[in-house]
Amino acid sequence: MKQTLLTVMAVLSLLFPFSSKSYAVIKKVAPTFWWAGMKNPELQVLLYGDDISSSEVSISSKDIYLKEIVRQSNSNYLIIYLDLNEAKAQNFDIILKKGRKITKVPYELKERIRKGSDIEGFTASDVLYLIMPDRFSNGNPENDVVPGMLENKVDRNEQYARHGGDFKGISEHLDYISDLGVTAVWLNPTQENDMKEGSYHGYAITDYYQIDRRFGSNEEFLKLVNEAHDKGLKVVMDMIFNHCGSENYLFKDRPQDDWFNFRSNYVQTSFKTASVMDIHASDYEKAIATDGWFTQVMPDLNQRNRHVARYLIQSSIWWIEYAGINGIRQDTHPYADYDFMSTWCKEVLEEYPHFNIVGETWLNSNVLVSYWQKDSKLAAPKNSNLPTVMDFPLTDLMTKAFDEETTEWSGGLYRLYDYHTQDFVYANPMSLLTFLDNHDTSRFCKNEEDSKNITRYKQAITYLLTTRGIPQIYYGTEILMAADKSEGDGYLRRDFPGGWEGDEVNCFTREGRTELQNEAFDYTRKLLNFRKGNEAICKGTMKHFAIRNGIYVYERKYNDSSVVVFMNGTDENQTLNLAPYK
Repeated sequence: MKQTLLTVMAVLSLLFPFSSKSYAVIKKVAPTFWWAGMKNPELQVLLYGDDISSSEVSISSKDIYLKEIVRQSNSNYLIIYLDLNEAKAQNFDIILKKGRKITKVPYELKERIRKGSDIEGFTASDVLYLIMPDRFSNGNPENDVVPGMLENKVDRNEQYARHGGDFKGISEHLDYISDLGVTAVWLNPTQENDMKEGSYHGYAITDYYQIDRRFGSNEEFLKLVNEAHDKGLKVVMDMIFNHCGSENYLFKDRPQDDWFNFRSNYVQTSFKTASVMDIHASDYEKAIATDGWFTQVMPDLNQRNRHVARYLIQSSIWWIEYAGINGIRQDTHPYADYDFMSTWCKEVLEEYPHFNIVGETWLNSNVLVSYWQKDSKLAAPKNSNLPTVMDFPLTDLMTKAFDEETTEWSGGLYRLYDYHTQDFVYANPMSLLTFLDNHDTSRFCKNEEDSKNITRYKQAITYLLTTRGIPQIYYGTEILMAADKSEGDGYLRRDFPGGWEGDEVNCFTREGRTELQNEAFDYTRKLLNFRKGNEAICKGTMKHFAIRNGIYVYERKYNDSSVVVFMNGTDENQTLNLAPYK
């Protein structure tokens, strides 16, 4: 009997040579894989498993150099830094050893299928179409509820619950988006948000390397990006480096307390990020604005910790290389550490020189917003390296300009003229993201009355699509969807009519839209397709004239191509003397 048992054990050890010696269960490896031939040859690999920090570490590869082993105060983490300078694509093992016990962690270094210079970012030639995936269309009801995830219900009658939109729903309506005439799709966060409530919006990430399974898988995201590219649509991915979700394993079982600001203790941000560039601000005001937490369930990441910084930078590069996305919109950009964000932008753009990043710079003046744009003279000698900033001050002006009578010196379109006279504060006015509304603001049509005012809408969308900058349209704006922020953020993010089986109205079709909605849709579509490839608008300079008789006139010009826009800011018909515009 003893001889037989020994023989069986010997056979098992041949079949499964590491099973009897393996001592550790590795729960997370981040990043999950990497690529050979990246410009930055250093790779951080974070390992998370039970009591692994005291392990001896080695690797099985001959052309990969183990530069550094970092142990954290939490024994469940090991961070290693590898030098891939001479490494070719390969599979190798990260070997953890405790005494005679060995755990082998397989790792893959893939062959690059993309060249960094091949990835085209979004520019002023593009128009972005912003989609909140949970609220656009439900193509696969089977992934509405995923067993084991904390928020396990769908309720379309509740504004803050999940409604079930997903990647398949977006994929099924790419023809609608492409036909409209936009050239890029910006998706609100798609990474895992395994939070107990409010997870529909996506801004509390619980795994930076995993797509939220209620939208689909990593592979389905890659498929969606490829399908969009096949239809001539670029894809912009929302990312959040300032904070994560409190259910993120990095916070629940954090490597060290200094991975999060205020040593992982909740301290509320003041939201007053103007303190960052305020020459009179106290150190306290600056610290509370940038290091304070967005909410108690969104712990504030400490990007001054070099391991946190490298983890975040690599996560963004991973998604660019994996999926071939064309841009990143960075949430709450001024709330994070300035120097880290500058380094991040620099590294991404060195790897992908034609890529673009837009930062959410929600500040109340053009001077404050301009501080955050790459090469801003107001920030010198510091440089954010952020190519595109969001023109929130212009959005605020547009919510008023088309409702007021314009005079020679105030009101209505004068607001827009006056604002553009100050564009010299921007390092690159053409690289400003301009928008009538988005997922955080009241819709341009706040109510039913606004939705009926088609002239107001036509003026606004004409201005948005012909002025300087990179326009963005929020899903549903083209069919006059209405919502006021005072009703709640969930109502700003209502479901697109027709995106769910059984919807009484289907606004994806002409037959499902009202006569007024079709007028708005047709006008938007005509203007978008006129704009597409129009060099005067997409590349040209802007020249404008002072308000005369309530009329605002501006020209977009590129070489011999010119587009001139005349806008009447009064309720009266006007006869123009064209001599001043000759």
